Amino acid sequence: MHTTRANTSHRAVVLQPSAALASAAAAGPATGPSAAAAAPAAQAEAAPKAQVQAPAAPGAPTDQPLEPDADVHLRWKLEPDFQLSFYKDLTKAKLSAFVVLTTMAGYAMAPGATSVASLVWTTVGTALCVASANSINLWVEAPYDAQMARTRNRVLVRQGMSPAHAFMAGTASGVTGVAMLYALVNPITAFLGGLNIIIYTCIYTPMKRTSIANTWAGSIVGAIPPMMGWAACTGGLELGAWVLGAILYAWQFPHFNALAWNLRPDYSKAGYRMMSVVDPGLNARVALRYSLVLFPLSYAVYALGIVTPWFLLDSSLVNGYMAWCAFRFWRDSTDGSARKLFFSSLVHLPLILALMMIHKAAVSAPAEELDAAAEGDADAEASVRPVQ
Repeated sequence: MHTTRANTSHRAVVLQPSAALASAAAAGPATGPSAAAAAPAAQAEAAPKAQVQAPAAPGAPTDQPLEPDADVHLRWKLEPDFQLSFYKDLTKAKLSAFVVLTTMAGYAMAPGATSVASLVWTTVGTALCVASANSINLWVEAPYDAQMARTRNRVLVRQGMSPAHAFMAGTASGVTGVAMLYALVNPITAFLGGLNIIIYTCIYTPMKRTSIANTWAGSIVGAIPPMMGWAACTGGLELGAWVLGAILYAWQFPHFNALAWNLRPDYSKAGYRMMSVVDPGLNARVALRYSLVLFPLSYAVYALGIVTPWFLLDSSLVNGYMAWCAFRFWRDSTDGSARKLFFSSLVHLPLILALMMIHKAAVSAPAEELDAAAEGDADAEASVRPVQ
C-alpha cells in the first residue's frame, strides 16, 4: 500500500469491503480448475487499496476522498479549534455562578458595614477559586468522565484542550483568586478560599472512588462560600457565619443524594462509591435527615437576631415542602421521587437565601457606641455655647 507521509495523529481510517470480494461472496463458492486458476487474480483484485485525502484548502470540506471509488479511505479528522467558551465548560460556569451567589448572600447577611469595592473583589476572588477547583477536578476525572453518559461531552473528554492546559489554567486561577482575596479583602477570606480548593481537589475528588464519606467531605465545600462572604464583610467568623455555613452544609444532602439516585448506572460504571450505589437505603435516609435539620438551623438564624420573626413562618413553609419531597423519596425511592426532590432543592436554596435578605433585621449600634456618640454631641454643644 502506497501512501504519502503525513501527520497521522488526527487521522481516522475507514475500511470498506472490495467490490470484487462482495461479488465473489454473492456468487458463492466455485470449484474446478478454472476456480483455482482464477483465485490468484481474484485475490489480487480484492487486495485493499488505500487513498490519502489531499490537503484541503481552508474552509473546504475534509471528508471527501481523493478518489470516490477507492476501496479504503484514510480520512482526516482535525481537533476542534480552541474557543474561549471551552473555559466556560472547564470551570462549570453555571455551578460556579450558583456558588458565587451563596457567597454574595453571606456578605449581604453579615452585620458589618458594606462596601461595594469589597463585595466586588470578594465576588471575583471567590469565582476564581471556584473555577480553579472545578478545573482541577475535571483534569483528574477526565478518564472517568469518558465512561459516563452525563459527562462524556466535557471539554477534556472531547479533547477541546489538553490536560496540561486545563491544569495550568486551574492552578493560575486558584493562585490569582487567593492572592486577590488576601490583598484586597482580608486574610481570613483568602484562607477559606484556598482551603476550599484543597478540600475539593485533594480530599473530595479522590475520595469519590474510595468511600461513601465523600458526600460529607463535599458538603463542606458547599458550606464555606457563604462563610467567605460573611468574613469579607465583618473581618471575622462570628456565630452567624457558622449557622449560614451549616444551612448550606445540610442542603447539600437532599440536593446531591436525589441527583445521585438517577445517576446510579453512570457512577457504578465509572467506579464511584456513592451512597446511591453502595447503600441506597442510607442515601434516602440521609436526604430526609438533613432536610429536617434545616428547620432548627433556620430558627437559629432568628435566635441570633439576624432576621425578623416573619422568617420563622416563611422558612418553615419552604423547608416543609422540601422535607415532604424527601419523605416521599425515603418512603419510595424511585426516579420520579428523586427528580421531585432534586428540583425542589434547586428552588429551595435561592428562595431561603432571598427570604433571609428580605427579613434581615435592622442592626442597632451597641450601647457603648450610643453613649460615646451622645458624649460627643454634648462636647460639641458645649464648645459652641457662647461665654456669658
